[in-house]
Amino acid sequence: MLNRRFDPGARDRALVLLAKNGCPIEEWKPILLWHMTRDEFLLRDFLINWLFPTFVSGAYRVRTEDVYEHLRGVGRRGGTIEHAWTDTTLARVATALLKMAVDFGLLRGSVVKEFASYHLPERSFLYLIYALREEMGNPRKVLESEDWRMFLMLPSDVERELLRLHQYRKLDYQIAGSLVQLSLPCASAYEYAERMVA
Repeated sequence: MLNRRFDPGARDRALVLLAKNGCPIEEWKPILLWHMTRDEFLLRDFLINWLFPTFVSGAYRVRTEDVYEHLRGVGRRGGTIEHAWTDTTLARVATALLKMAVDFGLLRGSVVKEFASYHLPERSFLYLIYALREEMGNPRKVLESEDWRMFLMLPSDVERELLRLHQYRKLDYQIAGSLVQLSLPCASAYEYAERMVA
């Protein structure tokens, strides 16, 4: 399922820099997940459109069969599959997606999975702020990006973290009504990645 080839010379350059220079695994894994989901529709769709809403609904445990209905509708959400999946394929794909959520710390458990109390590490959060800022330009769009759902975060969680980082002078975040201003000390996600492993 994860046959995406990374682009170490361009888009994924910062990810490679972090891996080669000893970025702590707990900070690197969320950044890896974000880079993986640039092209992995199935994983991104699962995290944003199934795992996050399931988490927000207050569910505590999830089972493989809970994911089947979501997977049956993948084509309606823009996914491409060659033919309808058999029950065996559904089970295999659902199992793999849930296992990935465990591998990235969003869930825990083996047969029955439970939501872990996940917290995005501060430096991973900052990296994502830089990456999303480069991608979207607009600070309001960064705050409201659906990408935060991959880390089980609501826009209010993102804003709370931005305010905390502003308080510690790690960035400048100002909000007045619908106006949002976000100033970052580094010029790019790559430059911030260099600082992470300096």
